[in-house]
Amino acid sequence: MIVPKHIIISRTDSIGDVVLTLPVAAVLKNYFPQTKITFLAQKYTEPVIRCSSDIDDVLCWDELKNKNDVVTLFKELNADVIIHVFPNKEIAAIAKKAKIKYRIATARRWYNLIYCNKLLNYTRKNSDLHEAQLNIKMLKPLGIELLPTIDELINCIHIKSKEILSYPEAFKLIDNNKFNLILHPCSKGSAREWGFDNFNRLIEILPEEKFNIFISGTTDDKKKFSGKINTQKSNVHDISGQLNLNEFISFIDHCDGLLAASTGPLHIAAMLGKHALGIYAPIRPIHPGRWAPIGKKTKVFVLNKDCNDCRKLQNCACIKAIEANEVACYLKAIANC
Repeated sequence: MIVPKHIIISRTDSIGDVVLTLPVAAVLKNYFPQTKITFLAQKYTEPVIRCSSDIDDVLCWDELKNKNDVVTLFKELNADVIIHVFPNKEIAAIAKKAKIKYRIATARRWYNLIYCNKLLNYTRKNSDLHEAQLNIKMLKPLGIELLPTIDELINCIHIKSKEILSYPEAFKLIDNNKFNLILHPCSKGSAREWGFDNFNRLIEILPEEKFNIFISGTTDDKKKFSGKINTQKSNVHDISGQLNLNEFISFIDHCDGLLAASTGPLHIAAMLGKHALGIYAPIRPIHPGRWAPIGKKTKVFVLNKDCNDCRKLQNCACIKAIEANEVACYLKAIANC
């Protein structure tokens, strides 16, 4: 078995993908407790990565890639392993130039055949494994050949929200006498969406005296759902565009649950141990078998069918057919209504 001194985990895509890669660091720390673990990611995902006690350092690719001496910077890290969990041609080339000894990647990208020397021959697209399990398979060249169950992955998560220096006004709206529920209606195109009409129906069904509801999203999201989601009820609060990611992670941690499509906030809520309710389409490879949230209080809503009708359409009839009443019944049960 290789016993590395410093491992770089490279995952430079979106928040949800990064969250589902954090168990890789937990497994590595379990096998190699003295090994330094650095996570290479996009800057905007850094607050999520900092929540993991298994990560020793974070490198931000969008800050590094334009530097003239990026190869030298990589050499100075003295890393002996880099795991290209998310394939990136430029990073793969730099890692080879920096003479990182073990460069792990899948054999599915032609450039990995040139720049990487520990290749894995498996495909993600048609796999029946969860994304987090597929990430763990990347550790085989290090002598780690286990395939944890989802429950085992849940138990190895070491994530806590970070303390924030000051609490924005949104935090004052949290009501400890009610079930504080975050509704996150948009996905930035990363997932099929449930639709504003369904969120409105859910808001109408949930009893005001039991639920305190927050509508979350970016400033751009706010423009999309402005006037389309009912925020006029006294128990509904629009907090979109008000919190940075550090603050939003902490806000999720102060609430009881979050409902969303397959997006970053859903996966954050799940790993923080909150009630994470996911709305999914029954289409490979975006189905919950691959992308369900991982946590002790998760629930997935998906039609029991194998659907290809909406594969080429962003407006998915299957996901919008999930009844608001079904979601409301589950929420009322966990809120002891």
